[in-house]
Amino acid sequence: MMEIGERAGRGYLLPSFGRLVVFLLYCAGLVLVFLKELKPKGKVFTPFNVITLPVILTGIFLVLRHLFEGLSAGSNVSQEFPWGVFIGFNVMVGVPFAGGAYVLAFVVYILNSEKYHPIIRPTILNGFLAYVFYASAIFLDLGRKWNMLNPFLGREFGVSSVLFLVAWHFLLYMIAQLIEFSPVVAEWLGLRRLRKVLASMTLGACVFGIALSTLHQAGLGALFMMAKGKIHPLWYTEFIPVLFFISSIFAGLSVVIVEGSISKRVFRDRMNDEYLNSYEEIVLGLGRAAAVSLFVYFFLKVLIFIHGQGWTYLEGGMGLWFLFEVLGLVLLPCIMFYEGVKRRSVNVIRTAAVITMLGIIVNRLNYSMIAYKWYVPLSARYVPTWQEVVITLTIIFVQLWIFRFVVNRMPVYGEVPEWAREEKRESVFAELGFTLAEGGERYAKR
Repeated sequence: MMEIGERAGRGYLLPSFGRLVVFLLYCAGLVLVFLKELKPKGKVFTPFNVITLPVILTGIFLVLRHLFEGLSAGSNVSQEFPWGVFIGFNVMVGVPFAGGAYVLAFVVYILNSEKYHPIIRPTILNGFLAYVFYASAIFLDLGRKWNMLNPFLGREFGVSSVLFLVAWHFLLYMIAQLIEFSPVVAEWLGLRRLRKVLASMTLGACVFGIALSTLHQAGLGALFMMAKGKIHPLWYTEFIPVLFFISSIFAGLSVVIVEGSISKRVFRDRMNDEYLNSYEEIVLGLGRAAAVSLFVYFFLKVLIFIHGQGWTYLEGGMGLWFLFEVLGLVLLPCIMFYEGVKRRSVNVIRTAAVITMLGIIVNRLNYSMIAYKWYVPLSARYVPTWQEVVITLTIIFVQLWIFRFVVNRMPVYGEVPEWAREEKRESVFAELGFTLAEGGERYAKR
């Protein structure tokens, strides 16, 4: 089937009907390959499957009910608290968690660091899936869901709104990440010529994606600039966009560390020797970068605190909660990252990464729920329903299932096919010494 497609793509002249038949046969072959790959690669009744499958099935039912009955079906959002868990957690937390993709893309593609090549593919895959599922959670939070296309196809695009920028950046960044990961799909399907074309597009998509990501990470913080007077003074500042951008760096790096540690246990048989041998050095490098970015974030928070005379707001529960976030979930993991790198302790770095992820969750929930209208009595505040929690878990679990499906079938951690290694690099960037998504292979002059 692949040979027929290759011959047709090389310019063999066929009648129109013949070309149509070849195309249909080719598509049928791809469908058959996909259906064959649906067969589980390992045990079916694993603890992970047994726990997550009932949640996913329940969540799918709740999503369908939500689509037909609207926001009132199992949601506590209101005019007073319009942003629930779908925005406050799925989007506000999921997007910075995906920040490792643009950070490592910059390090690998732009700075040309060979050290982190072994983890670039799983990081890009994780980032792409995070944007598809977490950013798409916005759809569930809309009352009039057909208006979701308004920034792209509407008569009034709302170009003066921050959401207009965020919407376009989300869409374009997902496309850029798909292009970055597409050579892996082409290798899996054996599409040699298509892979060569896609690989030549990777660097451009990478540069475009980095620019988009730096802007919309800060753009999410800019959304809260309109809520002055509704967000507690200890959290509200004109530097919220800057804080959101910096925090996305160490948030993404922490996710890469945690995800890599889990994958090393679960997908060890899929990993090549290059990944396994360089794993410790990669974690130490990521921990070093996380420590630096956390310190920059903490230093900026201190400057904002002093400039805004934040000590006047420390009395009461919100003041203690603020100190817990800054000291316990920012400064503490920063010190732990430093000590972990200094002592070359991977376990300490992993623990610091988990604490950092918890800190990002608390920080984003503070802005969207906890510190938002803090003066409202607890009985009148927003509390997510069990249906919202189940749908949120469904989004997370489906992403994990798809990540596992892809890793078990495509050369994400494993060896790149020999033909992909040997194919000639016909790119102008090869002459400049740049690298692309070649699974650790450097562009060489031929």
